[in-house]
Formats: sequence, C-alpha cells, structure tokens
Amino acid sequence: MASIARCLRVARPSGLSALAKSPVSRVCIARAFSATATNAVRKYTKEHEWIDLSADLKTGVIGISEYAAKALGDVVFVELPEEGKRVQAGDAIGAVESVKSAADINAPISCKITQVNLVLEDKPGTINQVPEDDSHGGGWIAKVQVDEEGVKDLDKLMDVQAYEEFTAGEAEH
Repeated sequence: MASIARCLRVARPSGLSALAKSPVSRVCIARAFSATATNAVRKYTKEHEWIDLSADLKTGVIGISEYAAKALGDVVFVELPEEGKRVQAGDAIGAVESVKSAADINAPISCKITQVNLVLEDKPGTINQVPEDDSHGGGWIAKVQVDEEGVKDLDKLMDVQAYEEFTAGEAEH
C-alpha cells in the first residue's frame, strides 16, 4: 500500500491546488470543552502524519494532517494499529481508505502504541471532520509511549511553519 504522500501525488492535479491556498491547521493553545492538556510539541512528517508530544516527552498522539485528510477525500475505512506494538519511525502502523485512494499510516517516531481511536472503526469520516484533534471525539489514530529513541526521531520532523512551507511547495508542483 502506498504512503499518504504518494497517494497525494496521484491526486494532485485536480484537488490539491485549492489546498495550497488554504492554511494548514495551527496548533491550538487552548480549546474550549477539551480536557486534553496543551501539548508542548507538534511535528509533521513529509508523508503527512503528525505527532503531538506531551511536555514531558513521554507520551504522544499520532494522526494524519488536515492537508492529507482533505486531499484523500471522504475516508471510508481506517485500519487501526495493534495496541502494545512497538514500532520504529517510518513503520506502517495502519491504513486509511478513501473514495479516491488508500494509503498507509506511518509512525512518525519510534514508539509503543498504547491506545487506538476506536471511534474511527464506526465513524472513519471523523478523520475528515477533525483530523488534527486529539480529544475524545477527534480524528487521531493512536496514543503512544515514547522512549529516548523516539525523542531523537523528532529532530527529523517538521514544525508547523516548516510543514506549511512544505505543503505549499508540494501543491505548486
């Protein structure tokens, strides 16, 4: 199965030019009605996954970016990762299928999957509605435990500003 980035390249001619003009979702400093603590670190991969890492750099939440969710179109199926599984950065942990294509979801950093978003089994379209929301009703994929190797992997990822520049450049091609 292809990564999200490869699927977006296939879909680019028709749908992505409009996405280049729309800003990528920003990290929220505070959200109304959310019990989730403000995360200290949000990073993105070139394959359009994101990770929110807690302030202590021990736990995090993984999902796909708003850019990817819009480009994929209506998501109709989500294959969730296996709880308890240890993965390396870049390993496939799940998949999304949309009306346009199917793509792997890759681990942005080395980590252990501790919880999956079971809401996505019954309502996969949640990814399209709130792809970068890590609250109870959000479109996040998995919660993870992070070790030193995972923290080191963060250096290879993009911050919000770098990701916005990356996606703007991708849509121009």
